[in-house]
Amino acid sequence: MSNEQPKILSYLPWVILISGAMCVLIIFGVRASYGLFLKPQSLELGWGREVFAFAIAMQNLLWGAFQPFTAAFADKMGAGKSIAIGGVLFVVGLVMMMHATDPLTFQLSAGVIIGMAQAAAGNVIIIGVVGRVMPPEKRTWAIGIVISVGASGQFLIVPLSQLLLTNYGWSATYGLLALLASLVIALAVVIGRLEKCIALRKAAGGESFSLRSILAEASRHNGYRLLILGFFVCGFHVAFISVHLPAYLTDLGMPAGTGAWSLALIGFFNVVGSYVSGVLSGRYRKKYLLSGLYMCRAFIILAFIMLPISNVTVFVFSALMGFFWLSTVPPTSGIVAQIFGVRYMGTLFAIVFFSHQVGAFFGVWLGGYFFDNFGSYMPVWWAGVALALAAAIVHAPINDEAVPRFANG
Repeated sequence: MSNEQPKILSYLPWVILISGAMCVLIIFGVRASYGLFLKPQSLELGWGREVFAFAIAMQNLLWGAFQPFTAAFADKMGAGKSIAIGGVLFVVGLVMMMHATDPLTFQLSAGVIIGMAQAAAGNVIIIGVVGRVMPPEKRTWAIGIVISVGASGQFLIVPLSQLLLTNYGWSATYGLLALLASLVIALAVVIGRLEKCIALRKAAGGESFSLRSILAEASRHNGYRLLILGFFVCGFHVAFISVHLPAYLTDLGMPAGTGAWSLALIGFFNVVGSYVSGVLSGRYRKKYLLSGLYMCRAFIILAFIMLPISNVTVFVFSALMGFFWLSTVPPTSGIVAQIFGVRYMGTLFAIVFFSHQVGAFFGVWLGGYFFDNFGSYMPVWWAGVALALAAAIVHAPINDEAVPRFANG
């Protein structure tokens, strides 16, 4: 029996990896569907697009603002507890969105409650626990798996959401997505129990530094500050495109289904891109990989807005953008672990992620603002090009050497 125990324990990180990836799949898939609701919900309720856009922008901002606190809670108390709380909030928020008929209720539910839910149960918490439990040589690969499986939720759930919207309307579709979101709570229980077993096995090692000391070191680290600055751009891109691309395409005369399939295609190629990025992050210098990723984004967006719109340009853009969609996450989180170790990886990456969500706030909100006031999304598209070029430059000089006293933590 004693010989079997270590063998069983060796499988626990893999079960956590699978369970965590499934949580991200559900949350990513539902989140990626919000853009499908913008036009039909705004038209039926008589809202301008800025009402819906501001709620989703606030969601992204609060998600980022709460993320360092939920990550610190998960690092201290266990990721399972954080994910369970987030799962409950996610269901409650979607049910409230189902019944929202005024801007205040929608902003409270879609903005505040869903933002808190995603902070407690989203990809940062999962990346933190996976980074802690997986062997170092498998870490960026495993993070790539989490993001790529999560991205498949966009490919699977977005077309399903469009089908439900077409047949049942926006209110009922929110309710059905809430049922799907309840699976996150069950997966949280699995993660929490297995995480405890692994923690007991590692308890003898102890730790030689506190969260306060590592935060103080990080605040002085130039490479960490540049990483925070660069991740703003990723959030700006993905939030603006995921929320406004369907409406942008219908404004140009494309059918509603084109927007849904473009988001699904982004999700499909995100699966491939995130996995490839996880593999490459384990083989090459991560900061240079990030510079290349952002440079590619700049040229893809530029080509999309300069070429005439057609099914071909939409789907090629979606495929290429999807490949680089969240491929930034494995190298970004990998640099954090490389510099500071994995003991408080969740909290440190959460601070970087807050910058991502500030970018997401501006991407979503400015899209709605410019459309309502000037009737065009073009200023935001051009801002996306400029920011991508800036991010490519910012990542190159990052100091990614390990801090010796934290590296083995």
